Amino acid sequence: MSIYSPPEGWLQAPKGPERIWIGLALTWCIVMSLAMPYWHFYGKQNASGESYRVSAVDFGTRVRQFAEAHKVGEEAGIPIVEIPPGGDGYLLARMWSFYPVLKLKVGQTYRLHISSMDLQHGFSLQPLNMNFQVLPGYDHVLTITPTSTGVFPIICNEFCGIGHHMMTGRIIVE
Repeated sequence: MSIYSPPEGWLQAPKGPERIWIGLALTWCIVMSLAMPYWHFYGKQNASGESYRVSAVDFGTRVRQFAEAHKVGEEAGIPIVEIPPGGDGYLLARMWSFYPVLKLKVGQTYRLHISSMDLQHGFSLQPLNMNFQVLPGYDHVLTITPTSTGVFPIICNEFCGIGHHMMTGRIIVE
């Protein structure tokens, strides 16, 4: 309860410019609410993906088999793996690295399977600002088509322990 009562007639309907600004704000809210589904399905703003239950051991085995079958090089003990165009690639997040380094071709479409061996990790592909949560026990499948060449760092943006600052990976697009 206030010390003084408000003056008589203090609560009034908006008039003049206030009505215009409230109307503009309400219109913009409606436009943005309608635009969100459009951006998701037609604007290619969000990557729609699939998700399947998988044990960490089974996913780790799949990743190792994939890396052995498609290895084209090695960098600091981590294999560089070239995914066949239109094929499936596997990326494993674990304390404190992404395994393996992936090599893609520009303009080709790939299905990228991502999972974690131990904790929840973040998958942030820079500088594209693609962000996903990588959870243990789930095989997240993203359909991607690279549109430019370069080396794209992957950064874990979910704190995962003392070595979190070193948890990086790479995707090479030629």
